[in-house]
Amino acid sequence: MIFSVNAIIMASMEKEITGFINYLHNVKKMSKNTEMSYRRDLTKLNNFVGSKSIPQITEDDLSAYISSLKDQGFKPATVSRNVASIKAFFHYLVKEGIAPEDISISLKSPKIEKKLPEILTTEEVVRLLEQPKGDSPKEIRDKAMLELLYATGIRVSELINLSETDVNMAMGYIVCRDAHKERVIPFGGEAKYALNRYIGESRNAMLDDANCITLFVNCSGQPMSRQGFWKLIKYYAKKAGIDSDITPHTLRHSFAAHLVENGADLRAVQEMLGHSDISTTQIYVNMNHSRIREVYAKAHPRH
Repeated sequence: MIFSVNAIIMASMEKEITGFINYLHNVKKMSKNTEMSYRRDLTKLNNFVGSKSIPQITEDDLSAYISSLKDQGFKPATVSRNVASIKAFFHYLVKEGIAPEDISISLKSPKIEKKLPEILTTEEVVRLLEQPKGDSPKEIRDKAMLELLYATGIRVSELINLSETDVNMAMGYIVCRDAHKERVIPFGGEAKYALNRYIGESRNAMLDDANCITLFVNCSGQPMSRQGFWKLIKYYAKKAGIDSDITPHTLRHSFAAHLVENGADLRAVQEMLGHSDISTTQIYVNMNHSRIREVYAKAHPRH
């Protein structure tokens, strides 16, 4: 491959970051959140190296940047994500002929201590799901969202991006799509009842635009946001008397852990969660019986 010296020297890191993000969007079909994460990491690197252009950045610069993150007290997972962002960026630069070599090859990610995910007991889940009790359109919507999230284990981004046509009420399943594949996930009677009630009684009353196909909308009739749902689950967790600092992902972990604990096939759980690698799902098996008993002993009033 022939490199133009002038082109390399003129290469601006800011410009190449934008080119990289466009590549992730148009070619790799990455999610908006992933693109934002890459841009944030690479912008911090750009600020660190100052006015240096791509060919002026050295392996020592990259190592110094990673060391600075550790010195600032960033968690190993954050440092590791930055390493991954840098490696992906420089691989792209070489692939596109913008840089003659990949200077990120020698970068090493810190070891990350694998912690068991936080889960709720089944009793805590029941308390949480019972909190939206009223007949207002908002509470009916909240009940449907919480029930569906626990019934399917989908990510909050998938929940808020569901459209009406992604729900097959007759057969009791939803279809989740990402850039690479789609998966079909069943849901049970409680979620079906809550969804039927939301669609039949509340959704049209909340809609601002009759042509909107998004399943769940906020009180202004617009598609629900991640932040909006995060606040919602925090509110109901507090109302349910749940002391642990739960997030929407806690329900996803709880869904998986409860299925595995009750004998569900690991491959089926992997498929429902959308994990590309079974080793990611394996963590729920590692939450052995003693761990589950410990959680229940601490939280269940009739233990």
